[in-house]
Amino acid sequence: MRFYNQPHAAYCGVDLHARTMYLHVLDAQGQTRFEKNLPARPDAFLDAIAPWRNGLVVGCECMFAWYWLADLCEDQHILFVLGHALYLKAIHGGKTKNDRLDAAKLAALLRGGAFPQAYVYPRAMRQTRDLLRRRTFFVRQRAQLLAHVQNTNSQYNLPPIPQKLSFAGNRDEDELAGRFAHDSTQASIRADLRLTAAYDEQIRTLELHLTRHAKVDDPVTYQLLRSVPGIGPVLALILLYEIHDIGRFPEPGNFLSYARLVRCEHESAGKKKGFGGKKIGNGHLRWALGEAACLMLRCHEPAKQWLARQQKKGSKARALGILAAKLGRTVYHLWRKQVAFDARRFLTS
Repeated sequence: MRFYNQPHAAYCGVDLHARTMYLHVLDAQGQTRFEKNLPARPDAFLDAIAPWRNGLVVGCECMFAWYWLADLCEDQHILFVLGHALYLKAIHGGKTKNDRLDAAKLAALLRGGAFPQAYVYPRAMRQTRDLLRRRTFFVRQRAQLLAHVQNTNSQYNLPPIPQKLSFAGNRDEDELAGRFAHDSTQASIRADLRLTAAYDEQIRTLELHLTRHAKVDDPVTYQLLRSVPGIGPVLALILLYEIHDIGRFPEPGNFLSYARLVRCEHESAGKKKGFGGKKIGNGHLRWALGEAACLMLRCHEPAKQWLARQQKKGSKARALGILAAKLGRTVYHLWRKQVAFDARRFLTS
């Protein structure tokens, strides 16, 4: 974790919400110069910080509404620091919590050099990244609907469904609903199948838009990612837009930690207290690398053989996690060195 520790003439903590924001401004000596609850509007923010604008740094917690504030600060040439939400929760937790106290603590953390930084994603690429994330959400919702059909079939102890429901041609509505005797169960299955068909259409539309219209800012790296078995055009876009700049990770371990592919041990007085921090990192990137590992097993025979050997040492889930971590390390070196995928080195390294 990187902490912001640069000295400034003034520090502004912003507890930001959808419609309101609480501002707290400290000077270099730590004295409160301004604190007030304001509407979340650019003009209100600029008017409030005007007396301390020269030498001011603004700190805001990473929540869903930070885009406009970061863009405003960039346009106005005001230094902006985005705070890591989970780390901030651990640092400034207290007995009493409200917007006024939160803004004051954000400003104090900025001044004290203990403000945990999150990555301020470039505005030019946010729209495509958000669309890719929306597509991933639809894919997961679709999977839940199909899983509900299978689970309902198991609830009534009916014969297994012979076809893979992921293919539209295998989802005959009358046939699948006809397995169940009760009208309400049939209606539930029909609803699942119709929603699945609707998701299929939307996912196809989004993928077509992304592959045709997405501005690939780094086409060379995009093609290098495509050279990895299991990474297709959409997964390559997800990796490209979720990582953005591989240079912000000095070592492979930093990248794997960001991708949630390492175990974070808790230790005290030389004794291990378990593991934690599983949600710190990029969940979208973790999903993409896990999906790439599963797809690699479909088309890369050496990877299948490697997985079989790993399963003898432990569970399949653990072996898949190791494979995803190897893929993450491969993506890191492939991007940093600008080289194509090497199947021989992948499984021997």
